[in-house]
Parts: sequence; C-alpha cells; structure tokens
Amino acid sequence: MSVEVVFWCVVFARFALPLFIPLFPLPAIIACLLLDGVDQTIFQTFGYDPPFYQSYDKAMDVFYLSIAYLASLRNWTHPGAVRISRFLFFFRQIGVVAFEASGLRLLLLVFPNTFEYFFIAYETVRTRRNPLRYTFRFWVIVAAAIWIFVKLPQEYWIHIAKLDLTDTIRDVSWFLPALIVAVLALLAVLYFVVLPRLRPADWSWKFRADPLPEGIDEASERAAYQAAHRKVFDLTTLEKTFLIGLISVIYGEVLPGVEASGPQMFFGIAVFVVINAAIGLWAAKRGYSWNSAAVSFGVVFAVNVVLVVLADVLLSRGPGQLQLVDGLFFIFLFSILTTLYDRYRPIADYRAAQSERAGAER
Repeated sequence: MSVEVVFWCVVFARFALPLFIPLFPLPAIIACLLLDGVDQTIFQTFGYDPPFYQSYDKAMDVFYLSIAYLASLRNWTHPGAVRISRFLFFFRQIGVVAFEASGLRLLLLVFPNTFEYFFIAYETVRTRRNPLRYTFRFWVIVAAAIWIFVKLPQEYWIHIAKLDLTDTIRDVSWFLPALIVAVLALLAVLYFVVLPRLRPADWSWKFRADPLPEGIDEASERAAYQAAHRKVFDLTTLEKTFLIGLISVIYGEVLPGVEASGPQMFFGIAVFVVINAAIGLWAAKRGYSWNSAAVSFGVVFAVNVVLVVLADVLLSRGPGQLQLVDGLFFIFLFSILTTLYDRYRPIADYRAAQSERAGAER
C-alpha cells in the first residue's frame, strides 16, 4: 500500500468518524480519540512523516471536537453542562488559533483541551444515569478536576516535553509496567471505592443518543422555533460565526493553497454566516425544512456554492484568493457545520427554556 493511500485513508477516517458522534456519542468520540493517538504511529510505520504534523493534528482535532460540541447541543439534557461545554470548547479554540498564529506551544498548555474529556465524562454518566440528577456545581467540579489533574499534565507531556506514548514505551523499559500498575490502581479505586458509593443506575447501558424531546424532534418544529425566536443578528449568529470562523482560520493555516490571512478568512466566513442566517430564517418563516440531515446538507452546500461563485465573479478573484480545491473544501466544512448547528441549536434552546419554565413553576 502506498504512503499516499495510507495518508488519505487516515484523513478520511478522521473526517468520517466524527459524523457518528451525534448518534453514538461515547463510542464515536473514543474512536476519534484513539485514532488521534495512533495516526502518527501509522504514518511512521509506513515511513512517512507528514510536514507540519502538529498543525495537521490540531486541525483534525478541531473538526471532531466541533462535531462533539454540536452533539452536546443536540443530546445533553442538563443546561448547566451545556454552558460548561460551550465555555470549554471556545476557550480551547481561541488557544489553538493563537498557537497557529504564533507557533508558541505554551499556549496549548494555557488553553488545554478540557472539553474533550468533559464530554466523555458526561456521556459516561449518561450511559447508566440521568445527568439531571446532578447539580451544576457537580459538573463544574468534574470540569475543574479534568482540567487540573488530567489535561494540564497531558498537555505538558505532549506539547511542552514533546513526548510520544509509543516512543516512551519503546525507549523507557520501566514505563509500560508503571503505566499498567497505575491503570490497575485506578480501576481498583473505581471498583472498590467509587462504585459502591454510587446511587443505583437509572437504566441499563445506553450508548446511542436519547430521542429528541417531543415538540422539537421534527424539522418543521425546529423551523417554527427558529422563526419565532431567531433574528439574523443575534447571539446565535454570533456563536456560529466564532464556531465556524475560528475553525476556518485554523484550517487556513494548515492548507498550503490558502493565501488569505487569518483576519480575511474570519471576516469572509462571518459574511457567509450572516447571509446563511438570513436565508435560513427566510426559509424557516416559510416552513421550508427537511428531516433528512443529508438533504439539508445538500441544500446548504448547493446554496453556498452559488454564493461563492457569485462572490468570485463580483470580486474578480482579487488578492487573498482561494484555489478551487481549497474553496470546495471550505464550502464543505462551512456547510456541514452550518447544517448541524442550525439543526441542533434550537434543541438546546428548547430544553433550556423548558428547564427555566419548570424551575419557575416550583
């Protein structure tokens, strides 16, 4: 098998696996995490060392973490946990953008990827227990513990000390036995100390996402909710601008054919987000909606291709242009994130409103 085939198979897998996160949150994100951990080893096995691997790896991470964040909007029933995930996700993305702009690896330690393990912790709880049984304070403590005791040491290991797990196991004879002992000790603590003190489980093992709440589970209901509660210029549009804009800036730093600067990329994405928000709100008010995510993506993708072609003609391909392949890639990236965000954000807003209403009635 040629090196190029191996490389593109890994890249395809890193784009395809995250698309399962909204429906199978815990198994899919663990699969993404494992692939993230072994992709460099796979490349080295075939004698290939991708240039700018650090930037490539961060870009792939950003994509699957973005899908995970959108999945939290779709699936999570605890509004407080959603707010924590929002902060952790965007905090990390700001750090990644700053790293890509400066190359300063310390920024990846200052802005650790706490969101990923917080997502795993929440979904692990949800497999057996109702997350609503736990307070906002509990979820804050979980996030803080992950940040301090897990992610800071891990980010230092990877980005400051520049150590690789497989290389360390190969080069340090005592490391693997010590790692096995540590894992066994942790499992023993969980089994003999933590589990006996837990409340009885609420349900049997659940790895598939829960059904959407009635009242917002149909595309027509989400469209009606958007029409009633959304404006073209609102906080939702602002969040989507930063979500897609920061990701696009990160990918713009990685892709070799992109000549646009970071600010140019972000401003261009912001314009497209506003235009898409206006088109989406217009469609929602007229009752246009599709239950199929694939059909929704196809419509959004086609609309954005037309918008890019029109912009290309009007601007006459001036400075800061995109190559054709890079342009299509950014349209794909923009369209899939826009589609999922527009489908899932109304669900999170609906649940938050229901929670506030229930709290007011007590």
